[in-house]
Amino acid sequence: LIRSEIGYDVPLMMDANQCWDVDEAIKHMTGLAEYKLLWIEEPTSPDDILGHAKIGKALRPFGIGIATGEHCHNRVMFKQFLEAGSMDFCQIDSCRLGGVNEILAVLLLAERFNVPVCPHAGGVGLCEFAQHLIIFYYICISGTKDRRMIEYADHLHEHFVNPVVVQNGSYIVPTTPGYSSEMKEESLNKFEFPDGPVWTSLRATN
Repeated sequence: LIRSEIGYDVPLMMDANQCWDVDEAIKHMTGLAEYKLLWIEEPTSPDDILGHAKIGKALRPFGIGIATGEHCHNRVMFKQFLEAGSMDFCQIDSCRLGGVNEILAVLLLAERFNVPVCPHAGGVGLCEFAQHLIIFYYICISGTKDRRMIEYADHLHEHFVNPVVVQNGSYIVPTTPGYSSEMKEESLNKFEFPDGPVWTSLRATN
């Protein structure tokens, strides 16, 4: 249905959200190969490095890559994924990795293995964080946007002092200093646990 709507000139990706075992992933995705998918995201447990490698080896002949990494917590795990040939698209998560220095190490590792970085984004503040990383990655490391992209979800940006700006499908470079992570004081007060008004109202209705 989706392919019939968008045609074959528009990239189409799938996300299994870790729900399959290795052989299941290969079976399901082989059956979907006719739809010319760019990648399957997290086809199995995010910790199964060799499982991802096996899936990738089976699916690459069909042109389907493996996208993963949003649950990787340090550069060592990314090194193992990259060395094992377990990822074709590197999906860093700027909140799960331990700070900007750790993220920069992963960006450089991915470039060393010629694996494009496509950051995970969309949660509370993730788009705000990730925009800085992907802009740095483009300007200072990759120099290309080919097969490189960043997620966007139009969700919860109203709680940030300097929310992301997207125009014509592209993030606009921020003009304010910092990591764009500062939240509005009224949002922090409203949602403070357990005594913010949102939580007290929920308790009052239960």
